Amino acid sequence: MLDTVIVGGGLCGLALANNLHGQGRAFALYEARGRLGGRIFSVRCSTAGLTLDLGPTWFWPDTQPRMTKLVDDLGLEDFPQHDGATVLRLTDPDKKPETIQLDNMHGGARRLEGGMTTLVDAFTSRLPPDAIHLEQELVAIRDKGDHVELLFRSGDVTTIVRSRQAVLALPPRLLEERVRFEPALAETMRAAMRATPTWMAAQAKVVVGYELPFWRGAGESGNAFVNHEQAVLAEIFDACNAGGQHAALGGFFALSPQYRASVNPAIMPMLISSQLVQVFGQEADHGEQHIQDWATEPFTCSTLDLTPSDGHPEYGNPNLRRPLWNSKLFLGGSETAGYGGGYMEGALEVAARIQRALAVEISSAAQDGAQPMTGNDACLARFSACVAALRASAFERYRQHLHRHLSAQAKEQLTQRAILDTVEQMYSETLEQLGGLPFDTAAVGVQRGRSDLTLSLLESFDGFNMSLLEEVVQFNRGSCAISNFPDEHHPAKDYIETISRDLAAAWREFAINVNNVLLSKGSTSIPLPASAST
Repeated sequence: MLDTVIVGGGLCGLALANNLHGQGRAFALYEARGRLGGRIFSVRCSTAGLTLDLGPTWFWPDTQPRMTKLVDDLGLEDFPQHDGATVLRLTDPDKKPETIQLDNMHGGARRLEGGMTTLVDAFTSRLPPDAIHLEQELVAIRDKGDHVELLFRSGDVTTIVRSRQAVLALPPRLLEERVRFEPALAETMRAAMRATPTWMAAQAKVVVGYELPFWRGAGESGNAFVNHEQAVLAEIFDACNAGGQHAALGGFFALSPQYRASVNPAIMPMLISSQLVQVFGQEADHGEQHIQDWATEPFTCSTLDLTPSDGHPEYGNPNLRRPLWNSKLFLGGSETAGYGGGYMEGALEVAARIQRALAVEISSAAQDGAQPMTGNDACLARFSACVAALRASAFERYRQHLHRHLSAQAKEQLTQRAILDTVEQMYSETLEQLGGLPFDTAAVGVQRGRSDLTLSLLESFDGFNMSLLEEVVQFNRGSCAISNFPDEHHPAKDYIETISRDLAAAWREFAINVNNVLLSKGSTSIPLPASAST
């Protein structure tokens, strides 16, 4: 019997598999597609001599430390997204585009040389081939008491796999719609799964390769917005390589999934070329098009996702982060992240969270070749120093998250989103640091499921939420950046109270996780407190 089965070969599943493999844990990874990567999907363009990203394209070092560290750890080459202050905007299909000035349109985004698929390739090369199983669709999962039983379908063949623990690194809506759970999940859990949109599931993207970046020669950035009623692509961007010698333009569709499905496939390329010519001129008519419609992907898009919600999806539902079936079953995927939901950063955050929850043994050796620390007092001092450094960075992190939401044209709950992103990010990094400290948990007691060390660790955060919230409110009142958002510029009392409640909920979950990390260090058989698993 396996220790762990991971279902879903996207970034979350691959990162978790890599972590478990590094710990010497027995696992198997099952993926419904015939390839790994999930929504990370890149293709080769012969005209441009370039690998094109049809899924995720960017990461943001200012607000995504896990992605930044991963790129560095894997030795991948990254480069800044080509941006210029000159952006084209087309609001009338019968007129030429106007020129507007918009600095830093992509907010400091960076891309990977060779495309995002280099992440997938790097992880895959590290994993044992016999642990990876492609074209295996999960259709059912059963609680069998001391293990779980998973049923996979491949064509007409059904395979039963048994494991002590299972991680379902798939979009929650897909799981709720397509997988049979025995016993059935509670309705509160199913409602949370249905209410969580799958990131980019209803979207379609095109990347067009050219022999030369003619728009750059004309002094244009490659960035454009099209927002008239006949628009095919809503947003266009420069998709060249780092040096610009391999040329491409990328675009996100303005057409709904239903409309895209009604268009003859032979006509769609002509519609795309027509709009690109409208925006950039006749030279845009001779590109090599690569289209990816995620709404047609059965292993990405659920039925509910075909009706996109207005605005940015809301993620972070704590129900989706709780272990199920006495900690034998975990929900993964970027949509379950505490911060960075939907993004690759969120997928990595989830992988780290689940690795902690699986009670993986962590080496007690200090990093960078230093001698192992000894004594809980030394560990507490190191933990406190780590928290102090994080607290010192909290406000700047808030500003970075706020800027990201503004760049994404979010219009509501800006303060709430940015401050929650900040604390969730800090709590996640804190737990990762805690996991690497060699506390001697056998030397301390456990009272009613709580380690005697827990309160000592949490003391480092005394007053954190209140001080951060006060600093944020004061900043907002003097910020020109959000002066056009009255509810954020001068937040009302009930809005502040709502944020305070959200911060309190995030703190409670963090406190439980701190305790669980300590308990896992002592014994992998110690049960979690009831409040953490219900």
